[in-house]
Amino acid sequence: MGYPGEREDQAARFGTEAFFASIGRAFVAMCAVIPVLFLIEVIDVGIGAGRLDVAGGIIPHRLSGLDGVIFSPFLHAGWDHLYGNSIPLILVGTFALAGGVRRFLWSTLVIVLFSGFGVWLIGDPSSVVVGASGVVFGYLGLLFARGFVERSWWNLGVAAFIGLLYWYQLYNVLPTDQPISWQGHLLGLLGGVISAILFRRRRPRPAPALFDPDTTLTDI
Repeated sequence: MGYPGEREDQAARFGTEAFFASIGRAFVAMCAVIPVLFLIEVIDVGIGAGRLDVAGGIIPHRLSGLDGVIFSPFLHAGWDHLYGNSIPLILVGTFALAGGVRRFLWSTLVIVLFSGFGVWLIGDPSSVVVGASGVVFGYLGLLFARGFVERSWWNLGVAAFIGLLYWYQLYNVLPTDQPISWQGHLLGLLGGVISAILFRRRRPRPAPALFDPDTTLTDI
């Protein structure tokens, strides 16, 4: 009889059957998310490009733009913006989800709230912020921090590999004159690190042995 969470531990071990099955399921699930984002963009274009963005985006410092904390990750400022986020979202989302559905959902919530509220508080009040970039950076921070918190070289290696693939986007966590929400990227990254700490996998301690074979029995 296994201990609670044993299945997740098996799935976290590189090379096991459970590991590859978990990666496969997570990949299919993340691929299913992308058509939803494209459908939303089709609707936005259909009703007038940008109208959904203004209605559901984050408008910093305005109460009317506070609902964008939840809705903005589903909206994008055009097809190029959506294309640019889709592949990274599938990659980092797959490995984040493979670590466990419950942890993934809670981590996503923390990343969305941390990034979104942060942008609302310190973002440019003359802007409307949309896009899943904050979530992408959040998952990257989550994987990277998991590598240290859970001593998982696998998570650390994945984060490093994806970081090398998209190194040219990592500078977007720094202030820039470009129309890019560096605040959302930076805060999303920090939200991912916090999530890795909050929802780290705690392995149960082995139960103490009832009898130590090295113990000498003495009659009384």
